[in-house]
Formats: sequence, C-alpha cells, structure tokens
Amino acid sequence: MASQTYSAEEIAAASRELDGSSPQDILRWAVRQFHPRLTMATAFGAEGCCLIHMLAEIEPAVRIFNLETGYQFAQTLELRERIKERYGIEVEYVRPELTVAEYEAEHGGPLYNLYSDQCCHDRKMVPLRQAVVGYDAWISAIRRDQTSHRAAAGVVQWDAKFSLVKVNPLLSWTKREVWGFIHKHSVPYNPLHDEGYPSVGCWPCTRPISDGEDDRAGRWSGTVKKECGLHVIEHEGGSGI
Repeated sequence: MASQTYSAEEIAAASRELDGSSPQDILRWAVRQFHPRLTMATAFGAEGCCLIHMLAEIEPAVRIFNLETGYQFAQTLELRERIKERYGIEVEYVRPELTVAEYEAEHGGPLYNLYSDQCCHDRKMVPLRQAVVGYDAWISAIRRDQTSHRAAAGVVQWDAKFSLVKVNPLLSWTKREVWGFIHKHSVPYNPLHDEGYPSVGCWPCTRPISDGEDDRAGRWSGTVKKECGLHVIEHEGGSGI
C-alpha cells in the first residue's frame, strides 16, 4: 500500500483524474481525502503564498510549516508575520535540533560552501522527515516547468522519501499564472522577488539573477545543484532520478 488509504494504482488514477484541474479543485480534493492528516511545507515562495491564500478560503485549519534553517533571509521571516496578519494563519517553524551557532561549532564552521548537500540534509531533510510523522499527505508548491526533477512529478504522487502522498496543485501553472494570481488577489509575497530573486532559499546559497538567466540560476550558483533534496523524486526500491 502506498499510504494508509490509497494504493499506488489509486494514487496514479487520482493524479490522472486531477491533471488539468484548477489548483483550488486539487486542494479541495486533498482536503476531502486527507484532512486533518494533511500538511503543507512552504518556503514562502510566490507559489507557496498562492497556496496559502487558497487554503485560507478552502480549509484554513490545514497545518502549514516552514523549515526554518537559521539561514533564511530577514525578508522571508517578515513575510511570515504579514501572512499571519492577512489570513490569521500562523505558519509553524520547524527547526533543526542544533542552532546555527551549535551546528557550525560542531563542524568547525559553516558547511554551506563546501558541503551544501550535507547542510541541506541536516537542516532541511531531517527536520522535514520529523515534521510529517503522523500525516498521510503533504502539499507542495512545485511547478513542472521549474526543473527536470519537477517535470517528472504528478499532480498526486507517492513520495517514497517521506512515505506519504504528495499533492502538487500548481504543477501545471506557469510563472505568469502565479504572478497574475498574486496581483489579482493582492497576495503578500517576498519583496526579494522585486530585487532579482525569483527563487529564494537560504541567504548563503541564493543570489539575484541577471537578465536571461534561468529562474533557479541563483540557487547554489556555480554548481550543478538545483534542489535541496525535498523535491527530487525517489521511487520505492530505487534512487532519486
């Protein structure tokens, strides 16, 4: 069984049925099927802010959390407060066991320069695994056109890394659709997007992009790395693709 209630075949069938549906309809389906064992992780990107706006109207009691690595931009943390003020939704911070100071002392300094994969694993992947314990499904804000890994995702899929169903309501949306929704509904968003940061992660590993660069060129710039690992697809019995 892929989850407590859905087989792999049923998950695939649901994904096919929902492909082409609006994000709101996909969220309503997820709420009907999984709430209150449904959660959402957000990095407060433009896409995540759209989903928070939708959930505020559909089911504001869905638990939403942020992986607070200790390396996030001040603008990102401030956005959490604006979201709380606008929607009454207090996004939960999920933090690693060690503070940044403790973590860097343990390793003799920061790891993000030479060992970014280890840093992402310790400060994102491990806390996320703990945060989704007890849940059947989680919502993500990925878009199919962002990376090759995300292009392989389904609207509904089995997430073998975290052993639960993953729902991707914005998978078929474009960047234009995301920003059209934000402006139409006055959705709060990170001001760094207006300063050349289309994708915002931790400050040591994020830079603004130049004209003509890919939207994720500013993440782990100078390396082949484009993902922290959360959205790299793994299949049961196999490795990430």
